[in-house]
Amino acid sequence: MAHAIPFDTHEFIKEMKAAGFEERQAEALSLAMRKALDARLEETASKRDLVEMESRMDAKLLEAKLEIIKWVIGMSGVIVALIKLLPGGH
Repeated sequence: MAHAIPFDTHEFIKEMKAAGFEERQAEALSLAMRKALDARLEETASKRDLVEMESRMDAKLLEAKLEIIKWVIGMSGVIVALIKLLPGGH
């Protein structure tokens, strides 16, 4: 869920008119600004998005750690078996 970016369209239009823009121009600029802000907001991650991504990354990291541990244990078994095959190995 996106949060709104505070933008006072009425104040913006007043400022544009004070700067010499006609009412129609000021309204068109206000609408364009609102659309640009809304489009930018769609690209912005929320705190919730970041927390969800962190949770997924933690799960992936745990999965990778478990795979490494399994590999190390498996290799330890291979090393022990190879040692036993050496002359004098017990």
